[in-house]
Amino acid sequence: MITEIDKNTALVLIDLQNAIVQLPLQHPVNEVIANAANLLHAFHKAALPAVIVNVSPSGKWTTNRKDAKQAPVAFTAEQLAITPELSTHADDIFITKHTWNAFFDTNLHHALQQRSITNIVLAGISTSVGVEGTARAAAELGYNVTFAADAMTDMVLEAHERSLKYLFPRIGEVGTVAEILEKIPGALN
Repeated sequence: MITEIDKNTALVLIDLQNAIVQLPLQHPVNEVIANAANLLHAFHKAALPAVIVNVSPSGKWTTNRKDAKQAPVAFTAEQLAITPELSTHADDIFITKHTWNAFFDTNLHHALQQRSITNIVLAGISTSVGVEGTARAAAELGYNVTFAADAMTDMVLEAHERSLKYLFPRIGEVGTVAEILEKIPGALN
């Protein structure tokens, strides 16, 4: 349930890019993208900042010692491009992350601090990876976090559900896009 959205709120959309939206996801990706697009439109209409994050999964974190060996991936410019269903604006904040966390080794925190942001609304793909990694960091940095549950999905249903049911309520508030939009002045006018 969404009780409040801070006056200084930013939308952060995670990895809604061509390479990621084509993965075998657990929820209809067109619905997730449409819900994210509704959020983005509302944030633009309310003159609130929007952060558009993509992932370029290369670097040291892909080669660290772990059980699941993953070969470093190099996405093409087309794969890195944000899905065309999202109408981004030139004044949106564009971040390319290289790990699960959009704050790590990027200028995201600085960009939000410059705008006095105290609350972020999170959505995107995947729930248990990019969204959760970014949410954990946001909480550690002191942001209030709001999760748009119907604007995210995952490749693993159990992981998606675990994040929404057990982790996200400990970090912030979880609700639908409609519930979030009701709390943003000027978003529904």
